[in-house]
Formats: sequence, structure tokens, C-alpha cells
Amino acid sequence: MNNKKTALVLGASGLIGSELITTLIQRDHYEKIHLIVRKPIENHYSSVCEQHVVDFDMLKAYPELFQVTDVFCCLGTTIKKAKTKEAFRKVDYEYPVEAAKLASQGGAEKFLIVSAMGADSNSRFFYNQVKGDVEETLKTLNLSSLNIFRPSLLLGERKEFRLGEKMAAKASGFLNTIMVGPLRPYRAIHAKKVALAMAIEAESDKKGVNIYPSLEIEQMVSQK
Repeated sequence: MNNKKTALVLGASGLIGSELITTLIQRDHYEKIHLIVRKPIENHYSSVCEQHVVDFDMLKAYPELFQVTDVFCCLGTTIKKAKTKEAFRKVDYEYPVEAAKLASQGGAEKFLIVSAMGADSNSRFFYNQVKGDVEETLKTLNLSSLNIFRPSLLLGERKEFRLGEKMAAKASGFLNTIMVGPLRPYRAIHAKKVALAMAIEAESDKKGVNIYPSLEIEQMVSQK
């Protein structure tokens, strides 16, 4: 392990975020992993992890937390949970953009973020539109290495119940077997694979903007 490397994870309590923490610890690439959370989470991970309970509306008040080697952003919500489009946009757009600005100012080498398949600022669907907006804004910032991951339907055990995703996940096993050829990029993907792909990319020396569609994420982890 290079004991000079440090990481910061936003969205540590979420599906991908929780998998990411476990993956980062197992790969032993960082001396310290900082977790930014709204409220304390059960720390069953490792002494390598350090929690910081913050007000996400005041991220700019914590610039020292972003003075790390790599910043991982796994923030995300749903309209149902957020209640309004404005609240949804705050979590999926405003917080990631502010985090990226702080990462750039703090000298982070990499900024890695979970977006979504279909991200497009011109989309008719609000969810995809916001994901597209955050990607486009991040590209304008002074980030040494911006890495965008666009998974399809996510598989894994969430802490909160989402009926639609639960039903889709049950059907995904069968659907993935018949989704071949041009349909293969739309196969459901497990959160563990997305987390592993993020960890692998963080250990690379790639610069600039790198975008990883769901199929490429699958291929990346299958080679490891």
C-alpha cells in the first residue's frame, strides 16, 4: 500500500457507496478513507475509515476533507424519496458539483462519480436530464481526471425498499440471459461490479474525462 494515498467517499450509506468502501479496504490502496455522511453509520468496516457528519448544504465549509488523493461520489436519490424535483436536483446535481469544485481546489488527482445509463441533458425524462446536466457541468471544471460511471439497473440489497427496482431485479436473471447482441449493454449490473470498476479506475493513471457505460464496466471487472 502507498501509505500517502487517501480517499473521500460521498454517499457511503448507499448501495454502491457501501460496496465501494468494502472494496477499497480489501484492495488496500489507501492509508485513510474519509466518509462524508449526513448521520453516523454503523462502522463495521475498518480503522482505515473515518466518518465525518456534515451538512451537505454547507459542503464548502469543509474544504479540508477534500484535500485527498481521490474523491468518489456515489450520491443519488429518487423523486419519491426526495419528494420534489428541486430536492432531487439538489442531491443529484448540486451536491456532486460542489464536491467536484472542492476536490479540484483541494488538489485531488481523481474525481469518480456514479451517473446513470441514459444520462442526457436533452432527455425528456427529468432523471436522465439531471444526470446529463451534472456530467456536462463536471466536464467544465478543472479536474485532472474525471471518471463517469453509467450503470444500467443496479442489483444489490438496498437499505430502503424500492418496489420497482425489487421487481425488476427479480426479473433480471432471466432477462440478462436473453439480452444479447444490441440489447447486451442494457443488462442489469450488480453494485459490487460498479464499486470494483471505480476502485480499479482509481488505481490507474488515466487523465482527462473517461466515461464508462454499463457494458464497459462489466468488461472491466471481468478482466480482473
